[in-house]
Amino acid sequence: MKYLIVIPDGAADKPLAQLDGLTPFQSANTPNLDRFTRSGRLGTAATTPPGFGAGSDVCTMDLLGFDPRKYHTGRAPLEAAAMGVQAGPADWIFRLNFVTVGEDSTDQGGLLLDHSAGGISDAEAKVLAEGLDAYWHVKAPEIASDFSLTHGVSYRCILVDHSDREYGSVDTTPPHEIPDQSFIAAMPGGSADEADTLRTLMWLSHEFLNDHEINIARREQGLGVANMAWIWGQGTKPRLPSFFDRYGLKGGMITSVDLLRGIAKLIGWDLIACPGLTSYHDTDYEAQASATIAALADFDLVCTHIEAPDEASHQADFVTKVASIESIDRKIIAPVLRALDKYASEGWRMLVLPDHYTLCSTRKHDATPVPFVMGGTGIQSLVERPFTESHAEASDLHIREGHELMEYFLRSGLPRTHK
Repeated sequence: MKYLIVIPDGAADKPLAQLDGLTPFQSANTPNLDRFTRSGRLGTAATTPPGFGAGSDVCTMDLLGFDPRKYHTGRAPLEAAAMGVQAGPADWIFRLNFVTVGEDSTDQGGLLLDHSAGGISDAEAKVLAEGLDAYWHVKAPEIASDFSLTHGVSYRCILVDHSDREYGSVDTTPPHEIPDQSFIAAMPGGSADEADTLRTLMWLSHEFLNDHEINIARREQGLGVANMAWIWGQGTKPRLPSFFDRYGLKGGMITSVDLLRGIAKLIGWDLIACPGLTSYHDTDYEAQASATIAALADFDLVCTHIEAPDEASHQADFVTKVASIESIDRKIIAPVLRALDKYASEGWRMLVLPDHYTLCSTRKHDATPVPFVMGGTGIQSLVERPFTESHAEASDLHIREGHELMEYFLRSGLPRTHK
């Protein structure tokens, strides 16, 4: 049996006035996904357990069958694993974003404007990270000597504190959850000394970055600037059992995002290379389809993840969100479905679902249970409907514990084997 999971990140949404009261899924032309849905089972899965935020770290771990309440220690450690960042069991690992905050002399002063610094390039962000690390060592050597900063992709970095500081009671806020809101009110809080350490580094970053030559050039070009480093998502190294030990299947992951690469590595999946992938709508959808199809020959289960809908949502860009959903349907779902025909004799199943809602109206994630569809060998449709949030909500299949979805996808309706 071959298994395939397709994750259009953050593609689920609420109705938008700009789309005549439709969601992006309802507005998009998705004939291939709709045809697949009519032959499969449509439902919802609660991928955000109570007490957690609706982030891709929590939601992806949950939908892959690992209960975050048992295995999640923080977002940053997952990304650090993907990047090969070295950290000891007692070290605290943070995510660091280069973000855009409003200029003090404008009516946007004090607001966080963009969690991604205008989608800053890898090359620019790498220079900023190296310069910032050096600046910290000059301005606050007593703090900086305990930290290591590693640049990842675009605006994403990992920061590790190798000291004996304890951040378990420090509250940090994902920057994508406070668009156009006061960043000062959302800076790290809680335990006084440790929170103050992080705030010191963040204010120094603003001092260094605001007038950096890269940001001067970006302003002149009308691009978003990376004028603050935002520290968040802390945690210590997690320990997860392997997917093979739990389900007996060899898995592989295709993604442009370090977070999902980290989860994949921690559960023992291979990372499948695919040149041309980005986190945006300029990604090479065709290349991702080709890599997915090729990987099916080597793996029992392939998970292919597309970040573009989520990034469009965070920019409130519903036009690009719809376009990305249509591209996923036409350039990934369609060729993959054709390729799965060759596995008819041994059997195949496919699961399509976003990890969480991301709302264009708020530019934030939302914990509403996500729509999913599964189809293939041993799965029969009960009600033939196209893939939309409302149709999923109206179905009779609702997975209340998101981590149980994987077992349902892999085993439901198949003959049981006994050893």
